[in-house]
Amino acid sequence: MAEMTVVKFGTDGWRGIIADDFTYANVRVAAAAIANYVLAHESPEAGVCIAYDTRFGSRSFANVVAGVLAGAGIPVAMAAEITPTPALSYAVRERKAAGGVMITSSHNPAEWNGVKYKASYGGSGKPSIMAAIEGYLGKALPQAAVAARIDTVDFNPDYIAAIARFVDLEAIRASGYKFLIDCMYGAGRGVIAGIFTEAGVPFVEMRSEINPAFPGINPEPILPHIHATQLAVVAERCDAGLITDGDADRIGAVDEHGNVVDAHKIFAVLLKWLLERKKWPGDVTRAFNTTKMLDRICVKYGRRLHEHGIGFKYVCDLMLEQEILIGGEESGGVGISRHLPERDGLLNSLLIANVMADEKKTLGELVAALQEEFGEHQYGRVDMHITEELKQGAIARAKAGVAEIAGLKVLRVETLDGIKFFLENPECAGKVNAAETWLLLRASGTEPLLRVYCESCSVESVERVLAAAQALVLQGRVA
Repeated sequence: MAEMTVVKFGTDGWRGIIADDFTYANVRVAAAAIANYVLAHESPEAGVCIAYDTRFGSRSFANVVAGVLAGAGIPVAMAAEITPTPALSYAVRERKAAGGVMITSSHNPAEWNGVKYKASYGGSGKPSIMAAIEGYLGKALPQAAVAARIDTVDFNPDYIAAIARFVDLEAIRASGYKFLIDCMYGAGRGVIAGIFTEAGVPFVEMRSEINPAFPGINPEPILPHIHATQLAVVAERCDAGLITDGDADRIGAVDEHGNVVDAHKIFAVLLKWLLERKKWPGDVTRAFNTTKMLDRICVKYGRRLHEHGIGFKYVCDLMLEQEILIGGEESGGVGISRHLPERDGLLNSLLIANVMADEKKTLGELVAALQEEFGEHQYGRVDMHITEELKQGAIARAKAGVAEIAGLKVLRVETLDGIKFFLENPECAGKVNAAETWLLLRASGTEPLLRVYCESCSVESVERVLAAAQALVLQGRVA
């Protein structure tokens, strides 16, 4: 049991490096903790759904989890094939299962894998659930006199039918728009392509083959990993590029000119369409590090906005507690409660196509219209892999008080999740309805990593503020 201590459940579950800490022995430890939780707190007779992505060894690790749960008397529905994470979540809810286990490491590099736990409502486990599971690590797991059944089930068809029903495929087909679909060698492979083929929507699919090495990229739909997508959209004369990450719960996008459309703009495009076209009820949630353009949209349409900590768990919690229309985070995770209390890159890709069809605008035109109506909002993020000493020193200096950054006066500071500085920016003051300028420093709690986020009224302004922030971190002074 010496390896047991490396297993630690975070927001969604546990991740590790294959053959280092992500081993069969440690996967059994994680599975035993999940089994103990299900036996004590759920209805174990309802069974657990298990699925896996395209990563190295994922199916084999899933079989190990299935063996542990079945040995404890918990029936298992095992995925027949590679499955997107939102498809597993959908299966858990629709089958009224006790929970679900997904073998994936999402957008991490190829050498990583992980164990995600999905609760009975079809979304990430609440913090209380994840804490309870972690509390069972290392505890003995009682064995059933007779092992439970392990049935093989294809979770994909029902899920695919559900997301296809959620959008207006006829409108998308009639629009004549052509789409580039980038699967990033991940679990979303073939899903949108299959839907579009049946509906008669023109498309080109790329990186849909199984390659656990994720050659040349991490399966995360941001630069530099989507440079090939940018080129392909232009070369194939597509009207938008729709991208999903390794387990297909996050979305990225590229417009018809090859420009990256960040997750903030995707969220804003979907939000405006839902409020203006669908008029569905409910509040809106956004993480502390997402664009404040969402605030302006909510003001226009009279919707309450909830700002919360960083991580989809906060969105899920709010969706379970009250009427929430849509919620999301900076990393491309957006959820719509009428579908699932879960982020879903595949559904959101289809919805972007639906918005384009309804508004009769390409993706680039939709973003331009947003900027025109709600003010120019540009965004940037830098991930600083630095020593723990540098990271803690930077946070200490930021907490102690900073008068200006990049020559811009600090107007106020917010500390909901990290340290956010709002800056007085003469460039933005000279623009009509321009974005506020803010900078956020947020330290990772598990690794020597500091994330630096900035939003402002121009790309140049964002770059200047981010450069100054990096100087603050690395040199102990403001540039």
